[in-house]
Amino acid sequence: MIEASDLLSLVKNYNPKCNEALLVGAYDYARAMHEGQTRHSGEPYFTHPVAVAAILTEQRLDDATIATALLHDTIEDTKGTYSEIAKRFGTDVAELVDGVTKLTNLELSNRESKQAENFRKLFMAMSKDMRVILVKLADRLHNMRTIRHMAYEKQAQKARETMDIFAPLAGRMGMHWMREELEDLSFRVLNPEARNSIIRRFLTLQKASGDVIPKITDDIEAVMEKHGVSGEVFGRAKKPFSIWRKMQEKELAFSRLSDIYGFRVITGSEDDCYRVLGAIHQRWRSVPGRFKDYISQPKSNGYRSIHTTVSGRDGKRVEVQIRTRQMHEVAESGVAAHWSYRDGVRAENPFAVDPAKWLANLTERFEMAEDHDEFLEHVKLEMYSDQVFCFTPKGDVVKLPKGATPLDFAYSIHTRIGHSCVGAKVDGLRVPLWTRLKNGQSVEIMTAEGQTPQATWIDIAVTGRAKAAIRRSLREEDRGRYIKLGHELARVAFEHVDKKASDKALATAARTLGLDSGDELLARIGSAELSARDVVAALYPELVARSDEGEVEARRAVIGLPPGAVTHRAQCCQAVPGERIVGITYPGRGPVVHAIDCPALAELDDQPDRWIDLHWTEGRHAAVHNVTIDVTLSNDNGVLGRICTLIGEQNANISDLHFIDRKPDFYRLLIDLDVRDAEHLHAVMMAVEADSDVATMERYRALERRP
Repeated sequence: MIEASDLLSLVKNYNPKCNEALLVGAYDYARAMHEGQTRHSGEPYFTHPVAVAAILTEQRLDDATIATALLHDTIEDTKGTYSEIAKRFGTDVAELVDGVTKLTNLELSNRESKQAENFRKLFMAMSKDMRVILVKLADRLHNMRTIRHMAYEKQAQKARETMDIFAPLAGRMGMHWMREELEDLSFRVLNPEARNSIIRRFLTLQKASGDVIPKITDDIEAVMEKHGVSGEVFGRAKKPFSIWRKMQEKELAFSRLSDIYGFRVITGSEDDCYRVLGAIHQRWRSVPGRFKDYISQPKSNGYRSIHTTVSGRDGKRVEVQIRTRQMHEVAESGVAAHWSYRDGVRAENPFAVDPAKWLANLTERFEMAEDHDEFLEHVKLEMYSDQVFCFTPKGDVVKLPKGATPLDFAYSIHTRIGHSCVGAKVDGLRVPLWTRLKNGQSVEIMTAEGQTPQATWIDIAVTGRAKAAIRRSLREEDRGRYIKLGHELARVAFEHVDKKASDKALATAARTLGLDSGDELLARIGSAELSARDVVAALYPELVARSDEGEVEARRAVIGLPPGAVTHRAQCCQAVPGERIVGITYPGRGPVVHAIDCPALAELDDQPDRWIDLHWTEGRHAAVHNVTIDVTLSNDNGVLGRICTLIGEQNANISDLHFIDRKPDFYRLLIDLDVRDAEHLHAVMMAVEADSDVATMERYRALERRP
């Protein structure tokens, strides 16, 4: 375990003027609070907070953050309290410790809606003080490094959570070294066979070709020396997970991967960066499409560097990153560089991003989400995204995630431009809207009055902003259609009891049912979330009950059942009164009623002991027997509403609509009806089939409930 003096030495290496009393006090207090507690490995628990503090010293963070790392589990796991920590170490440290405690209690890998809500809380915590996240990331990193001592189920849960949330968050904050390590540690848990396979293949490659890193490093240094540019060159093999992800994305075998080595050149000035780039491109052939200039177009987290890939020694592809020392510090620390110290003072790095501005940039697009699922989608899209830089016809730069399309470009300019988009030109050439944009391309969006978003755009768009705007527009369009359909259904249901579906009646029914407005009520009727008959019953329960008088109750509809048995109608045939029926017994439940001609009965011919002779009760049955009809309609304005009206005029209720196929001229749908009996169903089907806009209509009967 790291002793207090050793931790103090790590801090003094970059901050000789550190507050020794604060750090030693936090060390001693946390050690006393965790006394007697052990980790899954059997080690004293206090080894964990000390290791987290040591990880943060590598980022050269301030005293308050190091003290928070030492104390981060005291409120949650010991007798320590917020007030005591505030009294001993100050409000700043107490607030940070409290923030880390709240993050620890969030179940970030829970079901989607809960996960989305917790993401909101996570970003709220970040907005108060981002150092909370820095401590939490270091905490997760050390836990992942020591995860082998936990039960496998817990390991897998933590690894998935790390891969989905903490690793991309570290990357989005610019801490790429931490992202890579978190991903690889998770990969070791979730897919150890694949990781071991990558390592074995890499060792085989090294054995066959030798260690090429020193050779390529010497090659780059020789080129720099020839052109009179000084700097440091570092090389490394990429992490197993990084190699595995590239194999999956590009669907390549390991033997076909080329750029598995990465090299970094650290220069003294920005001018030298471009001189090194020129020297490398003169010496080796550059790979098309693999050049990115993040110096002239920095990432939002402050990252600056030039990336290029060249065909180096023996034709091997080599990725080279070129940056200055200050750029490198931000590249290593990301947003954390804002708090880093050097020689006892806050480091004045011109490339470090103000965390408040970074967070505002990150959350700007999340605010447009109207529900939790959308918000979560935005978060993951933003955290996983790399960036491409495109230009408007006027030369303005638009930053988009990697893989973005002209649709994303249009919506990033303005929602109105996105909604009215009918086409795009990239570098002067007309391209489909699903084209993936590349760095440096000029994009011109063509618009037309009257154009509205199409449902297929959801699959084309990549950015959360575009997807949210498209979904919102489609919802509004669907809502209008549902309101119109709901009005027709409500009109028929009200006329059935000799009443009118006036605006006042609908508003009153909406209030009675706890809805905001009459339009909301109609939208729910039209989308089959609410039955029109239930709406009428909310206002006129006596009239509805009177119209049902003399009807056979659903629970008495079938005769021939064993005492106390309750039947279930088979959905494969949907038998209704007036049709011959038979019951099939099943262990632990009541008989299932099938029509005598149901195809499913053929499988039960050799089990006569399970058959029960049943028949329907005589009399007028209630219209509660659900039947599905398969209808193909002309795709014209008002047709669906008219068909629904026809059904309502036959006193049948529509309980659901399920669209199967949509074409420009026709669409096919399944309509679920509540009918009394076979005669009632026949009348409904005859009325529908007689309509001139109905191409085909038949009763839907299949072994599967839905196609």
